[in-house]
Amino acid sequence: MAVAAQIYTAKVMHKRLFPRVNQFIYRVAYLALPLKQLSSISALPINHSGLISFYEKDHGAKSVQSLQEWIDGILLEYGLLQFVNEVVLVSMPRILGYVFNPVSFWMCLDHEGHLRAVLAEVNNTFGESHSYLCAHEDKRPMTADDWLQGEKVFHVSPFLPRDGEYRFRFAYRPSEQLGIWIDYVNAEGKTQLLTSLVGSFRPLTKRSLWRTQITHPLVTIKTILLIHWQAIKLISKGIRYIPKPIQLLLRLTTTRKLTKS
Repeated sequence: MAVAAQIYTAKVMHKRLFPRVNQFIYRVAYLALPLKQLSSISALPINHSGLISFYEKDHGAKSVQSLQEWIDGILLEYGLLQFVNEVVLVSMPRILGYVFNPVSFWMCLDHEGHLRAVLAEVNNTFGESHSYLCAHEDKRPMTADDWLQGEKVFHVSPFLPRDGEYRFRFAYRPSEQLGIWIDYVNAEGKTQLLTSLVGSFRPLTKRSLWRTQITHPLVTIKTILLIHWQAIKLISKGIRYIPKPIQLLLRLTTTRKLTKS
């Protein structure tokens, strides 16, 4: 199944449930780029000015290694490569040369367009990154009803400890809609944070790109500013600041099907 380059516009929601409730909803915009098309990125309406750009070095190994080689190596290691025909990277572009992606999603599709795996590439504001590979242990396609769980081993928010687990769910219809839900469950087994990213796709054209910049202006700059604004709000609510621990050597975590208690 071939997928075209697209723009993904969505609403991101975070809701902290305790010890103080804090919730926000913002509009965001991403690029959805099939990796097979990155070799012809000059043909896409990006990287032609200083406003909107995309560079492979912002993702994956963050080196000269191509993104296709990087993700293929991971899929091969975990026995998924033979099932994957297309990988679509859903990520915010650089705006005026600046980029910060709290999380980018590598959507891995088989020949029929079914979702076989998702790599959630998480970045924190300290310049560190970690990836969570979401897939069924038996490699079967993922459905919109499937929840997967994985240990939280990466420090992201300084207001949540580096323990507990994440629970992931994905509803992906290529070229149409994408819904992502990620919940954080603390070490005591209590759901503390609910997050979602839900939106739709449109073709990536010069016109749609500029239209998105009008409706979702300076999205990456807005993202980092809002992260710090929410931090101020949490501090004002008396939420304890947790100093950053030394990052673990592990750079990738796998998931398993959520077992009902």
